[in-house]
Amino acid sequence: MKDDLFQGYKGKALELLKKYNVRVWGQAMIDTTRGQFNGTVLPRAENDDDQHIVLKIETGYNVGVDISTITEMKETGFKKANYKIPEKDFPYTENLPSVKLFGTGGTIASRLDYRTGAVIPAFSPGELYGAVPELADICNLTTEKVFAVFSENMGPEQYKKLAIAIGKEIENGIEGIVIGHGTDTLHHTSAALTYMVQNSPVPIVLVGSQRSSDRPSSDAALNLMHAMHAAGHSDIAEVMVCMFGPTSDEFGLLHKGTRVRKMHSSYRSTFRTIGDTPLATIDRKKITPIKKNYNPRRKDRNVTIKPYFSDKVTMMYYYPGMKPDTLDALVDNGYKGIVIVGTGLGHVNKELYPAIKRAAAKGVHMYMTLQTIWGYVHMFVYDTGRDLMAMGIVPAGNMLPEVAFIKLGWVLGQTDDPEEVKELMLTPINDDITKREPYNGYLVYQGGIPEVEEFIRKVHK
Repeated sequence: MKDDLFQGYKGKALELLKKYNVRVWGQAMIDTTRGQFNGTVLPRAENDDDQHIVLKIETGYNVGVDISTITEMKETGFKKANYKIPEKDFPYTENLPSVKLFGTGGTIASRLDYRTGAVIPAFSPGELYGAVPELADICNLTTEKVFAVFSENMGPEQYKKLAIAIGKEIENGIEGIVIGHGTDTLHHTSAALTYMVQNSPVPIVLVGSQRSSDRPSSDAALNLMHAMHAAGHSDIAEVMVCMFGPTSDEFGLLHKGTRVRKMHSSYRSTFRTIGDTPLATIDRKKITPIKKNYNPRRKDRNVTIKPYFSDKVTMMYYYPGMKPDTLDALVDNGYKGIVIVGTGLGHVNKELYPAIKRAAAKGVHMYMTLQTIWGYVHMFVYDTGRDLMAMGIVPAGNMLPEVAFIKLGWVLGQTDDPEEVKELMLTPINDDITKREPYNGYLVYQGGIPEVEEFIRKVHK
């Protein structure tokens, strides 16, 4: 058989497929020393080994079968898979709200590229409707693919372009905005849009998924439905992140764009509100507010768009033994704003003091945040904190480090005057700084402790 029927296979695995006349996309029955496996033979990625044959089994998951365990193979059928979902025109339904979906890429708009083995941003927003037809029961949807990138490639230029596009849609009468986005930097974008799109009369909902659409455990469809429901029907007119609540399929959560953070690399319930409570729970039928105070939906079309950002801002994560040349290098390379992620209540070592003084003398704006993530910067407590403030470092309250970085970039995109910068940085916007954390704003459950294990048995993670 031709080698193009064995996409990506090589070496011993290729020899075995040819021996038993089994092709890629063929339905195969494979007997091994560990039992029998049945499924569709998938292509291999270009850089994969030659020791496994990959099957997509009935559950939808992929398994790699070690060729050293194979005793017999048989092709029982053949049908080449088509993983592209055709785009569909979204139907219009009277009395449903109009929602605009901006596609930027990420796992919620992705498929598996079997050539490389990577998940690639390949579904257009129109294809998303083809994959999730239930969306037509929630809203009247229009779509626009603004970008097709993984979230690590989102940055200031993308933030500004999105903010301007959102402003135009609001002025044109849209009733809700959804932004499909990769999860890794979703909270950076939610913060950026909070600052760049102010006083919105409609909900602006960022949504992603932890698991790609070709996986049975994908959260993409449910997250999209929840996000569309929030954008079209919620009374909460803020920049929000909509993702799974528990790791089960029960409900999603709406988080403020400035108080949310990705907290686990793979859990579907990865996003958590930090130092506060989420705005609301959401499912396909209802939205249940958790917080009483929020910006309500309005009927006017007034919105303030401030698409500013300086790319001469960075974060410096302090570690024990950090040398002053680390900070000097940032200043020498022209950085005008530095968010320091310090220890404890907001500390760095004394060895950095000369570099901090040099940075301050050159007009660098320095703000202190915390590695603890939860809690407040308190630099009056110890001599170190008081010394750092005297050198020009400004405590940033309980602003999350990533949020402080985004806000400082946004502020320095408008002004370089130290007093104006300080006033803008320390004036709370959408609770990026709060007066206090609620009693239930810090919950970290430790497994193994009897009362926690009892709670987990009764509820779930």
